[in-house]
Amino acid sequence: MDAKPAVSALSALAHEGRLAVFRFLVEAGPEGVPPSEIARSLGVPANTMSTHLAILTRAGLATSERQSRSVVYRADIESLRALMVFLAKDCCRGREDLCGQLIIDLACT
Repeated sequence: MDAKPAVSALSALAHEGRLAVFRFLVEAGPEGVPPSEIARSLGVPANTMSTHLAILTRAGLATSERQSRSVVYRADIESLRALMVFLAKDCCRGREDLCGQLIIDLACT
């Protein structure tokens, strides 16, 4: 991942509502969730949810798929992984004493 898509993803997640939507999508797993269910679960108006999902999709953090007459959204886990690697890469310049615990924490959660 380059800096530009990382900034886009971080910008999308730098909003409490969008962060909540993204976390909801991650928890929902690969089956995905229709926007109406996300909006209902998070108590967000449909038009606001539509905006949140559009921003997350443009940032590469969510995908959508039409299923018959509805749309299902999923978190793009590969993009999340790429963002996490981008943020952690070279953070310690090979010094395990600086990032060793971060790696352990990521593996344990």
